[in-house]
Amino acid sequence: MAGHIEVDGLTYVLPDGRLLLHDVSFRVGDGVKAGLVGPNGAGKTTLLRLIAGDLTPDDGRVVHSGGLGVMRQFIGSVRDARTLHDLLLSVAPDRVRATADGLALAEAAIAAHDDEKTQLAYAQAITDYSDAGGYDMEVVWDTCTTAALGLPYDAVRDRPVNTLSGGEQKRLVLEALLRGPDQVLLLDEPDNYLDVPGKEWLEDRLRATSKTVLLVSHDRQLLADAADRIVTVESRGVWVHGGGFATYAQGREDRIARLEDRRRRWNEEHARLRNLVNTLRQTAANNDAVSSSYRAARTRLARFEEAGQPERPPRKQNVRMRMRGGRTGKRAVVCEALELTGLMRPFDAEIWYGERIGVLGSNGSGKSHFLQLLEQAADGATPAVRHSGSVRLGARVVPGRFVQTHARPELHGATPADLVMTGHALTLNEAMAALARYELAPAASQRFETLSGGQQARLQILLLELSGATLLLLDEPTDNLDLASAEALQDGLAAYSGTVLTVTHDRWFAADFDRYLIFGADGTVYESDTPVWHEGRVERAR
Repeated sequence: MAGHIEVDGLTYVLPDGRLLLHDVSFRVGDGVKAGLVGPNGAGKTTLLRLIAGDLTPDDGRVVHSGGLGVMRQFIGSVRDARTLHDLLLSVAPDRVRATADGLALAEAAIAAHDDEKTQLAYAQAITDYSDAGGYDMEVVWDTCTTAALGLPYDAVRDRPVNTLSGGEQKRLVLEALLRGPDQVLLLDEPDNYLDVPGKEWLEDRLRATSKTVLLVSHDRQLLADAADRIVTVESRGVWVHGGGFATYAQGREDRIARLEDRRRRWNEEHARLRNLVNTLRQTAANNDAVSSSYRAARTRLARFEEAGQPERPPRKQNVRMRMRGGRTGKRAVVCEALELTGLMRPFDAEIWYGERIGVLGSNGSGKSHFLQLLEQAADGATPAVRHSGSVRLGARVVPGRFVQTHARPELHGATPADLVMTGHALTLNEAMAALARYELAPAASQRFETLSGGQQARLQILLLELSGATLLLLDEPTDNLDLASAEALQDGLAAYSGTVLTVTHDRWFAADFDRYLIFGADGTVYESDTPVWHEGRVERAR
């Protein structure tokens, strides 16, 4: 039996007093796959957290049936010390999580003081965990780890989460949720960090499952292939397009046209009523016979205004990225017999000034390590990435890296305004103007860690713009960007005077690149004139 989600009159005010969502109502019926879209910062993740119960609405209610499984936007980080057991347990049903905590406490107690009382408590904890379905879930987890990592659960249960790539983390959690008992799934950008075969796997699984799914995604191909409803968050409200993504753009244009028409007709009627009242008021001053008509017209105008104006059409996004760069030596990057230890075999590569290079390959193949190595090559110190061979940057090449997982602890606690001013000699007015170009001005005083994923991405790109980097190392830059922001980034890179290396699994974004560096399934790195998406994962000792 599938489940459903019903949101009724939901209103949420941010801690700083700003109204984020107002009187939001919609329903996702049994077995429906609904895509949740909208501008970065519009409230998509907050809406999911309200449905999940992580946040309490200021008004309205949420009802759901069938059990609720949740994938958060950010699963792990480079500092995540949890084990894979902890990760899988975090997405297990509530009762399994609760009894697992009790079992862990009982195990600790019996290890510290083994007596009859602790033995009985331990036996009861085992029974509670079993009755809750804990051991049944471990059987499911064995299937999940085998499918996602190629190893059984017992072999990896104590492995740290931070030893997995972002894509491996996502795949493992998705396997657990899709195979688990919860019949309603909330998935916040589940396709981020998945390679293209992984995205195609997810599309197939979403089409095949009988579960009810509400997912946030900016991947147009995934939405077109897997979603049969589109729920849009914008202008503090929500509207639902009953068809799939193929007809969404036209549906949105039609809706905006209807809103504009209603607004125009309201304004025309409002102007007519005000003119009528003014005319009757002047006439009534000299003719008592029209006084009743004047009072009736005033009442009609008051009621018309009291009913309020029709909904405003959503404001068009206007993100403007001004990537500048600068002239460098002809050879921007030279790799000679470069080997990423344990990841890829030695390879040679030359990247020339002005080129746009796509770095493609499966998750875990070393692409992010390659960008990190290029960034560190400019420091003169020994790079932290284990490698052999050499990598050299050309004259005047200044690298700037966009971090895939947004794990930027050095930015935590700082606001966008502070980050933009610090190190760039900008006044507050100049900083606000730069933030406005990236549609970040309203969030200028928020701490970095409280920004949405898309806002964090745009801020990272702005900091790169201001840094004067002449070599952009972009690790999945479009993952959290809404459509308008992704298009703005493409426009900005087209005008950029410098060299760009981009790791991506975005099929639209990659079409703009000059050539491609493929991290192959057999451990080789080779060039291609066209994208290669179906290189299998590198199998190696784990």
